[in-house]
Amino acid sequence: MTDHGHGAAADEAPAAGPPQARPAGARDAVRLAVVIGALGVVFGDIGTSPIYTLQTVFSPSDPHPVPVSTQNVYGVVSLVFWSVMVIVTVTYVLLAMRADNEGEGGIMALITLVGRWSSQRGRRAAVALTALGIFGASLFFGDSMITPAISVLSAVEGLKVVEPSLDDAVVPITAVIIVVLFVVQRRGTAAVGRIFGPIMILWFVAIGACGVVGIADHPAILRALWPSYALGFLFGHIGTAFFALAAVVLAVTGAEALYADMGHFGRRAITRGWLFLVFPACVLSYFGQGALILADSSNISSPFFLLVPHWGRWPMVLLATAATVIASQAVITGAYSVASQAARLGYLPRLRIAHTSESTIGQIYVPWINWLLMVSVLTLVFAFRSSAALAFAFGMAVTGTITITTLLFFYVARAKWGTPLWLIATGAILLLTVDLLFVAANLTKLVHGAWLPLLIGITAFTVMTTWQRGREVVTAERAEHEGSLREFVDQLRSGERPVLQVPGTAVFLNRGKRTAPLAMRANVERNHVRHEQVVILSIETETVPRVPADRRIVVDGLGYADDGIVHVTARFGYMETPDVPGTLALLDPADTEGPLLLDDASYFLSTIELRRGQAPTMAPWRKRLFIATSHITADAAEHFGLPRDRTIIMGWHIEV
Repeated sequence: MTDHGHGAAADEAPAAGPPQARPAGARDAVRLAVVIGALGVVFGDIGTSPIYTLQTVFSPSDPHPVPVSTQNVYGVVSLVFWSVMVIVTVTYVLLAMRADNEGEGGIMALITLVGRWSSQRGRRAAVALTALGIFGASLFFGDSMITPAISVLSAVEGLKVVEPSLDDAVVPITAVIIVVLFVVQRRGTAAVGRIFGPIMILWFVAIGACGVVGIADHPAILRALWPSYALGFLFGHIGTAFFALAAVVLAVTGAEALYADMGHFGRRAITRGWLFLVFPACVLSYFGQGALILADSSNISSPFFLLVPHWGRWPMVLLATAATVIASQAVITGAYSVASQAARLGYLPRLRIAHTSESTIGQIYVPWINWLLMVSVLTLVFAFRSSAALAFAFGMAVTGTITITTLLFFYVARAKWGTPLWLIATGAILLLTVDLLFVAANLTKLVHGAWLPLLIGITAFTVMTTWQRGREVVTAERAEHEGSLREFVDQLRSGERPVLQVPGTAVFLNRGKRTAPLAMRANVERNHVRHEQVVILSIETETVPRVPADRRIVVDGLGYADDGIVHVTARFGYMETPDVPGTLALLDPADTEGPLLLDDASYFLSTIELRRGQAPTMAPWRKRLFIATSHITADAAEHFGLPRDRTIIMGWHIEV
């Protein structure tokens, strides 16, 4: 998964005028540009898997190594090909990408679909499936930490093939590249993104061409296209093949990105890029490497780089490094997007988000996530020190996410589309059997590193579910302190609360219209004043990526048309950034009981200081975790785009 927001189904949307008015050449040029853009963002992770997959399968350092023999090489190459075919082409490209949430894909979008449809079938199903989806999203954070480490390490390790004396320089060079990669994130990817596509095209052409050369030397390797070789290896050598699956799964890393980036470029562009360039290039590379290993078993040390002619190895190392940086960039921005969506859906606190492009809303930078990832990636590089060692950990995150995505997809297919049960059962049994075989194989690597993504996933899952539960507790507690908004307005209207009315406009941000804002209540009860025009504004984040303009604002006069107090609900999608002043500027004075003086308006925020109480709302350790997590909450004024010189913050204590 990578950064979001290039627009749903961009390859299908016309730039101007009706589609029939555009010349065929112009339409083709637009589609080609979108496909090239997808190549630069979507396929970095899966497109760099050939660097380390076969090397890891036959690695002597593996606790369950696959012996090099003609039969095993044919079996492994066939198993890699059919794994990619079943998991990537069938599960993701042909099936999962048809389940979109208003054009957006990825596991967070799938979670919202599951929640929407499972809620009609019972709360237990909704809770269980949503929790499973959140765990899948949590595993993605482990993927986001391991991908930059293993990808850049595997590329820089090519130096050992070109010049063995540079072995000791691999880890320091990798660390420097990673630090630079994370430091430049705040500048955004817009400028660099324009060259990502051409670089990845060059990458896929190069690895495909090298694969053709290897196949030409041993064309019999093409027999591995026949599934009998994969099945024969899997069931004829079950002991060896089962353990090999833990490394074979590396060929499908990045499959989730195809689904997650559907909202950027559209299903059509991603499908074309995969079927016509990425898939053929990767297959040619795998088969070429297999042919090379058949020619000389010592080539298992680095079959990818040894497949390249001597004169081309230095350029290939540089190209591989660029490609793996792109792969890392994709997964880093994907982590930003997942964290941002999770925060909007209530599973993480509000995070500070910087938009790095004026034209592309989805290009975001989340500082807290960025520095957390950088420290984590560097720790992995220095702890594992080789791509082979990291590979044992990598597969667990990938297989876990793929299995959960497959399961949730079939549930949506049944609940949303009414797909016949026999067809659902057949497809689910076949695909989940494959997925669970990979999961089981990776569990055998638990003590060799597979525990790491599980630990990261469990930690992230615990944080997100604790935050969600803590928010529910705080919301209930706040409701008691705030009281009914309608009753509060009635009291102001009746004169029960003598207050001085001052000129100007006050905007109070509130969680809804059922309760009175704490800041407004404090202003009336403590200061005995209210403004002439009062807007109580609630921001609602819906479980769709974007909200149309005609559904953006709802105004409620709260029972009176002449008291100057209105409630405004502003709806935003989870991919959008709330802009309070900009939203208020869209209001019609006729709906707000007079014109709002926004140029001089005062904005009031209610802040909560959390304290650990004695009520049995959560376990004591979860209370401490919830309070600790609250400290990373972003500044509300900045998040909502409020002018700092006209923002007043009023505090309150709440026990959890």
